[in-house]
Amino acid sequence: MGKTAVVIGATGLVGRALVDQLANAGHIEKVITLTRRPAGHASAKVSNHVVDFDHLEDYVSLFGADFLFSCLGTTRKQAGSIAAQRKVDLDYQFKAAQLAADNGVPHYLLVSSSSASDKSNNPYLKMKGELEQRIQALPFKRVSIFQPSLLMGQREHFRLGEKLASWVLPALCLIPGLRRFRPITGEQVAAKMIRVSRQPGEALEWFRLDEIFIQ
Repeated sequence: MGKTAVVIGATGLVGRALVDQLANAGHIEKVITLTRRPAGHASAKVSNHVVDFDHLEDYVSLFGADFLFSCLGTTRKQAGSIAAQRKVDLDYQFKAAQLAADNGVPHYLLVSSSSASDKSNNPYLKMKGELEQRIQALPFKRVSIFQPSLLMGQREHFRLGEKLASWVLPALCLIPGLRRFRPITGEQVAAKMIRVSRQPGEALEWFRLDEIFIQ
């Protein structure tokens, strides 16, 4: 019998690619996307639900699944402040994970960030690291965390810093020892997540930088 996947962050760079690939994945029968605005999909396997992330507990019935793919995220510029960004990147994601764990979802897959650490002085890396730490306390049978380098692809909102980095980083990664930091596309991250969901693995596992590329 095919399995059910819940995706949050389905309208983002990785999330869009992930939903497309899940719709074509043989082991997935149903894909539930939870979004803040309508996000239709051509595949009949994909069911979109517009939810209020401030009241996710009202949608607990939607979290009954085999997988929770968590790709949600924003920037300080889009959110308006670090506090508002933290609400999306940490609070919303953790609440979704709690609801999934309470509903017996066995496998949680998270898109985090390279160098994420709860001890980081960088607010973004700190919130990502805090989320990773909190997730480990939840009763998932398996947690898979992906820490990619710079994400490449067409976003809804222009990000100047990422654009500049996309010009510079590939050249720097030609230097011996830096290849593992090379940029990666949203499609490549999504493909790795789906491959991991198909295969057995450790109860807690990280995939960092070039480990996310499919060889």
